[in-house]
Amino acid sequence: MSEKKTCLYDEHVALGALMQPFGGFIMPIQYTNIVDEHTAVRTACGVFDVSHMGEVRITGADAERYVNHIFTNDITNAPIGQIYYGMMLYPDGGTVDDLLVYKMGEQDFFLVINAANIDKDVAWMEEHADGFDINLDHQSDRYGQLAVQGPEAEAVVEEVLGLKCAELKFYTAKELPSIIISRTGYTGEDGFEIYGSHEFIVESWRKLIESGRCKPCGLGCRDTLRFEVGLPLYGDELSADISPVMAGLSMFCKLDKPEFIGREALAKQKAEGVAKKLVGIELEGKAIPRHGYPVLAEDGTEIGEVTTGYHCISVDKSVCMALVATAYAKLGTPLQVQIRKKTFPGVVVKKQFYSKSYKK
Repeated sequence: MSEKKTCLYDEHVALGALMQPFGGFIMPIQYTNIVDEHTAVRTACGVFDVSHMGEVRITGADAERYVNHIFTNDITNAPIGQIYYGMMLYPDGGTVDDLLVYKMGEQDFFLVINAANIDKDVAWMEEHADGFDINLDHQSDRYGQLAVQGPEAEAVVEEVLGLKCAELKFYTAKELPSIIISRTGYTGEDGFEIYGSHEFIVESWRKLIESGRCKPCGLGCRDTLRFEVGLPLYGDELSADISPVMAGLSMFCKLDKPEFIGREALAKQKAEGVAKKLVGIELEGKAIPRHGYPVLAEDGTEIGEVTTGYHCISVDKSVCMALVATAYAKLGTPLQVQIRKKTFPGVVVKKQFYSKSYKK
C-alpha cells in the first residue's frame, strides 16, 4: 500500500526535509539535523506536522458511557474542555492503542489516535459500539494538525497565529469556529496542538515558518524529545503484547470504574504481578542502544530487550528504555546491553531521563 501525504507535504519538500515513511504516511524526519531541532524545542519553539494522527468524534446519548467502556481512564462527569490520556485494551490486557480523549461538550468526545493504528482503532471502536446510542464519526481526513512546542510556544501561538491560548491549563482544550486548540505536548515542554482544515493548517504553518520564531521540526527529534522525558510510543513501549501495567502506566487505568474492556486482566496483573516490566537503563560510555537489542543479566543471561534507545541529547548520556524480566527491574540493578557483538554495562534507572517543563 502506498503511503499517504499530509496537507503539508509540499511545504516540507520545499524546505528540503528528509522524507520517509511513518505510520502509513510520508513524513518529515528532519530539516537541518535532529540535534538542532531538538534543542530548539527545549530552548525556544518548534513546530511539528502531526496531521498524520487520527481523529474520531463520539456523540450521542450514550457517548460518555461508551467512551468509558473502551477507555482505561475515567471520564465520568468530566468538565468540558478536559483532556484525558489512557488506552484501549484487548480483553487480555494487551494494548490496542494509547490515545487522548477530549471532552468537547455534554455527550461529545474527540478522540486522538496514533497514525499507524487508525484503521485498526476505528474498526475496534465500531465493533464495540453495539448497544450504545452513539454516533461514531471518523474525521481523520478532515483535519490537519500542528504541534507548537517549547518554552516560547504560548507567545508564538498568540502573537504569530493570533490564537488566544494563555488561559488554557495543562491538558485542556477549547473549540473555536472550525478549529480545536489544546495544551498537552508530547515533548516534555509546554506546547499546543492546533486542529483545523487543511487550508487553515497550511496557512498557519507558513505564518509560523515565515515569522522566524518557530523552527520546523521533524519526527526524528519528536522521538528523542518524548523518549528522554519517559513518554511511551505505541509499537515500542506499548503493544498488543505490552499492557499498561507492564509499561508502568497503571495510573491511567482506573480499576475502580465499574467496567472497561480489559479491566479484569489488568486487575489480575496488578494482584499477581507481571513477568516483565519497562525500565530505564543508563549505559557506561557512548555506545547507542537501539530498539530490539538484547538486554542481559550480569551473568550473560538474556532477560529482555530495548524498546527505545538514544544518546540522550539533553543530558549527554547513552540511555534506553527496555522491557526486562521483573526480577531485574529494581532501580540500581546492574545489567548489560548487547550492541552488535559487544556487551556494554549499565544500571537500571528511572525512565524519565530529563525533567519535564510543562506549564501546570
